[in-house]
Amino acid sequence: MIRRFGAWFSTFILVGFSAHAQAAFGLTPTAAQAQTPAPTSATTPQPASISRRLHATLTINDNKPWTDTTIDLVAGDKLVLSASAMQSGPSSSGSESQTIGAVECVPDGLARGWKDLLRILPVNSAGRGALIARVGEDPAVPFLAGAKLEQSIEQGGRLYLGTNEVESQPMGCSYIVKLDIEPGSQAVPPPRLKVSTDFLPQLPARVQDAKGNQGDMVNFLLLGSEQKMEAVFSAAGWVSVDRTKKEAALHMILSTLNKDAYTALPMSELYLFNRPQDYGFARAEPLEVVETRHHLRLWKAPFQIDGQEVWVGAATHDTGFARDNRTNGVTHKIDPDIDKERAYVGASLGSTGALAGTTFVSPPDPVRQAKTATGEDFHSDGRILVMAIK
Repeated sequence: MIRRFGAWFSTFILVGFSAHAQAAFGLTPTAAQAQTPAPTSATTPQPASISRRLHATLTINDNKPWTDTTIDLVAGDKLVLSASAMQSGPSSSGSESQTIGAVECVPDGLARGWKDLLRILPVNSAGRGALIARVGEDPAVPFLAGAKLEQSIEQGGRLYLGTNEVESQPMGCSYIVKLDIEPGSQAVPPPRLKVSTDFLPQLPARVQDAKGNQGDMVNFLLLGSEQKMEAVFSAAGWVSVDRTKKEAALHMILSTLNKDAYTALPMSELYLFNRPQDYGFARAEPLEVVETRHHLRLWKAPFQIDGQEVWVGAATHDTGFARDNRTNGVTHKIDPDIDKERAYVGASLGSTGALAGTTFVSPPDPVRQAKTATGEDFHSDGRILVMAIK
């Protein structure tokens, strides 16, 4: 409990000097080159198969985080699910709840309480012990399944079921789950994205801090309207971070009062096209958000690609704390292999089924080895991932 209180306290402290809590980056121009397809399976729906499993009755318990249903879903399918708690007595099904000691297990989950603010649950918006589901591998976003669910599938993948519990503190919940899949039309993999590379001379290679210190590279582009951009990040489990310390403090208070987990810790302002980021998004676990999170910044480009709005992104993965060489203060340490974070962004957005296609563009003078503004080394193959929203 002391350690977890310390994590919350650290959140308030780091918000106070968030300008020193992130790496800052620099700005250089680049030029056009060829494009290659993006090797991300998350953007390619699985083909429909007449031999695939469409019905199942399974027992789901918390002796492991996820249970493989062996059911492969295809974009366009309709998932129909019903669940009830399994009893330890002669009647093994048919009850909405299951009592384990003093804890009642229900597929819809227990009402959230104050202690849930100190728990890291797979679905932080749902109650403890709820039946949850996930389509595809991480970073696919898990969601509440509950006692009854009818849901259209936007992106194909293997269906996994689990319980919304802290892995090290199992409640002992078990559910009997009936699954029926209503097949949709056969999914057609999105075509390889083809884009003009005339924009590359206008695209800076790196972003910068307020003093012009160069650092991390631009490593992805997203094509689509502002509304669609916000929607696809939300669907992929990214949260829009708070912009100011005052906004963060208020958000923390309201989240606490509503018994919601807080993961929208602000980012420092970095610059591209001579202005700070238009959006910041993060994926993080409650309590751990102070130290480690996936995060990115987005700027709306002053140009279009094939008539579409362009969102320019720089993504890195915070993995801990390090010394800021500019100030000798504290900053975040990033994974130096920033291509992993580029792939994570692509896979998470692809898991929503909202992408029309992806490709890579390779500048003739790519960033391969460099340092962040705080002095950390990073490396990349230099390519930029381009994704288009449907």
